[in-house]
Amino acid sequence: MNNKEIIFRLKEFVTESRFQLFEKVLNERTNYVSLLIENIYQSHNASAIVRTAEALGVQELYVYERKNSFSPNEEISLGAQKWLNIQRYNESDITTAELFSQFKSKGYRIIATTLHEKAVSLEQLNLYKGKMLFLFGTEKEGLTDEFKSYADEFLKITMYGFTESFNVSVSVGIILYQIITNLRQTNIPYRLPDEEKDKIMIDWLVKSIPLGEKVLERILNG
Repeated sequence: MNNKEIIFRLKEFVTESRFQLFEKVLNERTNYVSLLIENIYQSHNASAIVRTAEALGVQELYVYERKNSFSPNEEISLGAQKWLNIQRYNESDITTAELFSQFKSKGYRIIATTLHEKAVSLEQLNLYKGKMLFLFGTEKEGLTDEFKSYADEFLKITMYGFTESFNVSVSVGIILYQIITNLRQTNIPYRLPDEEKDKIMIDWLVKSIPLGEKVLERILNG
């Protein structure tokens, strides 16, 4: 049974309007832009990042946990994590070299958000060079030097006041909004391929159906 057939069977268990909403949202999803969050420790920032990423159509969120656990608060994130692919990594399980090797193999450009001498502004960032993985660091220290050493490019937000940086969740919001807005004005095929959309549709349907995992199992077992 292929994914299209599974979706056809699962959609019987949700309303037509809900299924159409899933299709509409999926048509705007992207993994051309993804996030890698390093060691965020404040729950409200984790929650705001998840909520912003979901609202702007970003599907892939990666988290690298050192001493701190990435713990979104559902009341703040409004359950947004339910609709994202969130992959957690822990430094005790994978080295940074192994981690970034994985992202390179997926075709990502690694872009560190930091005040670096080679950093370009949002307006200068070339969207046509390929998929982008944006790195964001902790609330106080920002990205570690180790993470920055794997970056292909550096990105900054132009500031006009005395303050030199934004809160990390605000930075995520500004960068994602501008990048997604700019992408929508290009001919870059940034939206998810149909095969990936089908996989996500199955996941969303299962999450929306009471005892969804059992329903899926019954469908797969004929």
